[in-house]
Amino acid sequence: MDAPTTLFPALAVLAAYLTGSLSFAVIVSRAMGLNDPRTYGSKNPGATNVLRSGSKPAAVATLLLDALKGWLPVVLVRWYGKPYGLEDGTVALVALAAFLGHLFPVFFRFVGGKGVATALGVLAGISGLLGLAAALVWLGVAVALRYSSAASLTAALTSPLVYWLGDGRAWSADPRILAAMGAMAALLVWRHAENIARLRQGTESRLGSKKS
Repeated sequence: MDAPTTLFPALAVLAAYLTGSLSFAVIVSRAMGLNDPRTYGSKNPGATNVLRSGSKPAAVATLLLDALKGWLPVVLVRWYGKPYGLEDGTVALVALAAFLGHLFPVFFRFVGGKGVATALGVLAGISGLLGLAAALVWLGVAVALRYSSAASLTAALTSPLVYWLGDGRAWSADPRILAAMGAMAALLVWRHAENIARLRQGTESRLGSKKS
């Protein structure tokens, strides 16, 4: 493999991180003339907090764009990467880089969201069925409990298990991708530490509640 080719994995990872660093909760809110989501509610730049502004279109746009920035880098590597030496190991690194970009965005002083929508996009990029399974888990818990945090944690923790169980049936599981998914799940739990505490105390905000 020549020297230029060895740079492709590193460039793919960098591009994924920069893409993940686009905080669409802030971008969409500014474009639609809304308050900065980092100044109200949970102060988390994510779709759930944008919903507390009272603008459902802004929340939906944030959700879709945050998911897109996780999905796009992964599928580009999966679809077009092999001629450039980008295999499953690069898929795993790109997936994790896009997720870390959302958590620690270089364009927003490394203060980002919790990564739920971006993680969902990453899972959908790895496999459409995997993304669908995670979305259904999230939806089921969210409808039943009306806690976005509980739904997100459940989906995050079950996704690596679903990926492992689907090996040889729905997809060919790669241990490096499984490790990346495990790391994302652990980071999601870490970023939801305050939510977990509020869930235990019974003070967590429910879906649909508006900012005070």
